[in-house]
Amino acid sequence: TYLSSKLAAFYERAGRTVCLGSDGRIGSVTVVGAVSPPGGDFSEPVTQSTLRIVGTFWALDASLAQRRHFPAINWNRSYSLYAEMLTGWLKENVVGDYDLVRRRAMELLQKEAELQEVVQLVGPDALQDNERMIIEVGKMLREDFLQQHAFSEVDGHCSLDKGYWMLKGILALYDECQKAISHGKMHINDILNLQQLEQCARFKEVPQKEFKAHMDKFMAGLADTFAGK
Repeated sequence: TYLSSKLAAFYERAGRTVCLGSDGRIGSVTVVGAVSPPGGDFSEPVTQSTLRIVGTFWALDASLAQRRHFPAINWNRSYSLYAEMLTGWLKENVVGDYDLVRRRAMELLQKEAELQEVVQLVGPDALQDNERMIIEVGKMLREDFLQQHAFSEVDGHCSLDKGYWMLKGILALYDECQKAISHGKMHINDILNLQQLEQCARFKEVPQKEFKAHMDKFMAGLADTFAGK
């Protein structure tokens, strides 16, 4: 259709290119389009035509903005078709299991969303401790990792390396808690009082240069807390 062809012609301007001049410089152009359908209706033609063309979609969520969660991007409705393409680069330039950690975090956020629907119907007391732990780690991923303070010198940007270790720390705490729950060593109320939950919430405030040492200390403390559990 006319609309689809015009949109495609616009987005096709993005990509990798050889810059003008004699030095053979390689550059790239990234196109980020903002589509604001009336009433947030994603089924209208412009939005649907755009989604058929673009490789990444950031779904802005008014309810997140109302809760002061910024950036107000809905993690369950957003997606990227470039994730698989970047796996090799991330292994080589960041860390080998980056994609595995990312996938685990996404799966836990999806499980948390499903459990929240149950909580709204029957309340949190109907959940087992291991399910309540999924709710807790989902909250940590949302508030301690995805939520950023744009005006903070430290939290305004986050390198891939720091982001990886933030996720790694949160998931390490989650794994230890689930292990302790399954062995009957700890209950969810004990876990909610652990100092490591507060420490995870402060990951974003630690400067990049100090972060590796901070994480080493966190992991050592985690091992001590759960020793024998």
